[in-house]
Amino acid sequence: MDLKDKLVSSFLAFENRVDVDAYVHDVRTDAIKIFEEQGFPSKKDEAWKYTSLNSILKQDYSIFPKQEVAIEYSDVKKYFIHDIDSYKIVFIDGKYSSHLSQTTHDGMDVCLMSAALSKPKYRLIIENYFNKAASKDSLTSLNTAFSSEGAFIHIPKNKVVEKPIQIVHFSTGSEAATMLQPRNLIVVDENSHVQIIERHQSLTDNPVLTNSVTEVFANKRAIVDYYKLQNDNLNASLIDNTFINQKRESIASVHTFSFGGKLTRNNLNFFQNGERIDSTLKGVTIIGDKQHVDHNTLVHHIEPNCESHQDYKGIFDDSSVGVFNGKVVVEKEAQKTNAFQANNNILVSDKATINTKPQLEIFADDVKCSHGCTIGQLDESAMFYMRSRGIPEKEAKGLLMYAFSNNVLSSVKIPEIKQRITKLIANKLGVNIGFDL
Repeated sequence: MDLKDKLVSSFLAFENRVDVDAYVHDVRTDAIKIFEEQGFPSKKDEAWKYTSLNSILKQDYSIFPKQEVAIEYSDVKKYFIHDIDSYKIVFIDGKYSSHLSQTTHDGMDVCLMSAALSKPKYRLIIENYFNKAASKDSLTSLNTAFSSEGAFIHIPKNKVVEKPIQIVHFSTGSEAATMLQPRNLIVVDENSHVQIIERHQSLTDNPVLTNSVTEVFANKRAIVDYYKLQNDNLNASLIDNTFINQKRESIASVHTFSFGGKLTRNNLNFFQNGERIDSTLKGVTIIGDKQHVDHNTLVHHIEPNCESHQDYKGIFDDSSVGVFNGKVVVEKEAQKTNAFQANNNILVSDKATINTKPQLEIFADDVKCSHGCTIGQLDESAMFYMRSRGIPEKEAKGLLMYAFSNNVLSSVKIPEIKQRITKLIANKLGVNIGFDL
């Protein structure tokens, strides 16, 4: 039995394990039908042309992982941005960990999706927003069918959240192979501001496949600053589906830092529903060995006088593979749109591969839109200049690669995040840089 058939045949058993009412049952049932009809995407699908899931779908994943390992804060401290004061929402093998989490109300609503569904006030919010931005593709539908837990965050009107919120999902590897389906819903009301840090981390070398869905709603004049840290073990794979729906005059940014994992696929979708909206999508990818990272982005400009900025940098070594498929759609009504898209890549090894496809679909005539991509190696003249001044080759390469990543890091608004990413880049490049970008 392949994984698709196993998931479909296990759906009723899953529903019997969790408490569901009629509304949730109907949503799940519709979702599993979509997944059964579409199955897992393959390279025959245009959006998956350069990314095959075959290697990770061969595993016999446990669909109902059992948490058997006791995890203490000292075991996982290094995975948090612990030098900042923050709220923490922690899941272990898909289950909420109260002793590792640290949340207070502080004028906002932070709880589990399961708990929110049982409270009339929160349930109305969930039913109003849930699955509104997410598409009906097979992987999002699979998550909808099998997700049993996740974070529900509601930032009420006129609230500036003083501390970042860290959402961390740990996999203990207590099973030979584990499949997880976390789900997050984040609603930021009018004039509110929040910063969120997300991480998925395996604690063993056992294979784990995480199929995550996050829906973010930024209402009028809201500000959402989102950071994704992806530095997992080489047997961990992540399919990250993020949907961001913006209303008038809102500002939303997502920075994605991809350094680890076997296969990582980031599906990042922005929908601009209002005027004077600003959307930012930036990322840095540094991988080696046989790692594979695929960034698939969409920015949908629907109304006039909006902006979007995409800037993705990639450094690829050994036999690693990078993919960038960025799409900007500008509807006929979206006049005065300013959309910028860039993807720049360095191939350190002759065996590394990058497939890049920036796309613009423009139906308006009064716009400023640009896109472009570059693929190359380090500037030999710059290398010669640095070597001639006594800088060893390894350090010279590291400095040039740091400079290459600088304009992405420069827009990071949390200093501690910037410092952590700087150290991760140094470790990935094997250099010791005595300053922060």
